Amino acid sequence: MRGADLLVKALTDAGVTKVFALSGNQIMSVFDAGIGTELQLIHTRHEAAAVHMADAWGRLTGRPGVALITAGPGLANALSALYVARLAESPLVLLSGHTPVSQLGLGAFQEMPQAELAAHVTKASWMASDGAQLGHDIERAMAIAVSGRPGPVQVSLPADVLESEILGDSADPISETLDSLSPVLLLSENAIGQLADALTNARKPLVLGGPAMSRGRSLEALQAFSDATGVPAIAMESPRGVNDPSLGAFAEVLVQADLILLMGKRLDFMVQFGSGPDINPDAVFMHVDADEDAVAHSRTRLEALGRATAVQLGDPVDALKRLAAAVNASSRGWRDEVSQAVAYRPAQWREIESASGEPLHAVEICRAVQGYLDGSADSIYVSDGGEFGQWAQACLSTSRRVINGPAGSIGSSIPLAIGARAAYPDARIVTMLGDGTFGFHPAEFDTAVRNNLPFIAVVGNDSTWNAEYQIQLRDYGSARLVGCELSPATRYDEVVTALGGFGELVTEASELGPALQRAHNSGLPACINVIMARNAAPLIRRED
Repeated sequence: MRGADLLVKALTDAGVTKVFALSGNQIMSVFDAGIGTELQLIHTRHEAAAVHMADAWGRLTGRPGVALITAGPGLANALSALYVARLAESPLVLLSGHTPVSQLGLGAFQEMPQAELAAHVTKASWMASDGAQLGHDIERAMAIAVSGRPGPVQVSLPADVLESEILGDSADPISETLDSLSPVLLLSENAIGQLADALTNARKPLVLGGPAMSRGRSLEALQAFSDATGVPAIAMESPRGVNDPSLGAFAEVLVQADLILLMGKRLDFMVQFGSGPDINPDAVFMHVDADEDAVAHSRTRLEALGRATAVQLGDPVDALKRLAAAVNASSRGWRDEVSQAVAYRPAQWREIESASGEPLHAVEICRAVQGYLDGSADSIYVSDGGEFGQWAQACLSTSRRVINGPAGSIGSSIPLAIGARAAYPDARIVTMLGDGTFGFHPAEFDTAVRNNLPFIAVVGNDSTWNAEYQIQLRDYGSARLVGCELSPATRYDEVVTALGGFGELVTEASELGPALQRAHNSGLPACINVIMARNAAPLIRRED
């Protein structure tokens, strides 16, 4: 048995069925070892795309997605995608080839300090050094990825470690478990009592969860706590922070809160660092988090602000479950007020209709897409950054979604949709992206075609990098617009057709619904190229 064979066995023993991969010299032994096993390699066109696909898998399933890429430049290509996953708190494991151990320090081909580079954008990163220990490396990586605050883990695999022969049963047994690697810290009864008293006595308490609290069992715990206590609880995962369009007029109620309990939510830009125009200057802050760095940061920051605070290291999900029984139910009026603010959308949006021959408004596009998604109880929408992505988040509603997250990146939407399809083969999946975003990973339509992973990409084509265009227009004026124009004639739909998918151009609102249905009926990865107006992202306020 080679190290590569043990690696593949460890992955399959862990329940991994799909690996998002891009081939390279140092990992060919892993490709070879996978032959005849239940491990399916989904071979991509870019290393970052492979990581984005694993990211979507991790966010949607709660189990680590796995990506496999080559060394050196391959690892470097993946760093931005690791950063996106890190801030989105997405569990994934990135396995990357590496220079042979025997050649380290000699100026070997593609030699690079991979573990050190990846350490800045992962929960943990290391180089495997012993073929007999590879099963342990996989077990450890999978456990770290899901423990505490979830996130990506990177393991570099030297070629000679993968190719080393492991004699008989000499592979070291895996002795460490998830609990021993990352024990769950539970709050004391005194700490729970302190939090419960504060929540009970506050006039307008508010619980805020981070990205990982917006999905799966964590979201269920957040919602169950709110239902049991009447305390409003909101999960935040948008780069727009308190101005997240999917949270409606949330900023208007946040500023009223006299107690803000952060549950697995960093005290970062998303909540204006605890002091900003949308934060009540008299609000008391409390924080429960499984991440020691997040807890230390909150203590330091809140002390510097002179705010009364209680910061605890512990498991937020367990704390929410125990608080649900410990907090005396409060008036539901405050929770209703918060819910109404979050649900609010301007009434005039319902009246928006473009004239025939005019570019569509983003609201019209979303209206048709929502109609398509409503055709199935099992639907997922994906949205990227930029102005069009913000409209999608404001207007679309499904049981599951994947957005670009706090990193505020663009370019991830196509591979995220492919990862979503790999995880959910029967769901309706639409990704909303701008024409600028399309240029990052269009070749992944080839990946989707080859692997029979259909989805529908709706490209909002306003022939510009619109987020930057809007900044220039606002800050510098119309006479100083530069470097944001894209060609209005580019046929993104025909690019996808050329790669084997389905493509269609839409210029009228009445055409979009039927086009979506034709894309669905094609059974192919599809692109609907919609000519749209240059709409600035919505900033929702109830006085609008």
